[in-house]
Amino acid sequence: MASIFDILAEQRILDAERRGEFAGLPGAGRPLVFEDELFVSPEQRMVNRILRNAGFSPPEIGLRKEIAALRMEIAAQEAGCERHRQLRRRLARLIIQLQEMGRERG
Repeated sequence: MASIFDILAEQRILDAERRGEFAGLPGAGRPLVFEDELFVSPEQRMVNRILRNAGFSPPEIGLRKEIAALRMEIAAQEAGCERHRQLRRRLARLIIQLQEMGRERG
C-alpha cells in the first residue's frame, strides 16, 4: 500500500506533467542510463568502469543475466513438471552463489 507521501509525490508529478513542465528536457524520449552503481563502493565502481570500458564485466553481471534468463525459462514451463523442478533448483543455487559473491566483497 502506498504511503501518503508516495500519493502526494505522484500527484505533483502528474500535475507538473499536465502543465507541460517536463516538455523539452534534455534526453526526452531516450532511455535513462544509470552509470552509477549506488550500492557499490567508489573503488569497486571505478574497477567496474575500467572493466566495462575494456569489454569485460564483473562476474555478478553474468550471473544476474543467467538468473534472469532462468526465471523466464521457469515461467514458460508447466509448474510441477520435472524440468520445472530442475530449473528451480538451479535458480536457487545461482541466487545463493550471487549472495555469496556479495558477502565476499562486502
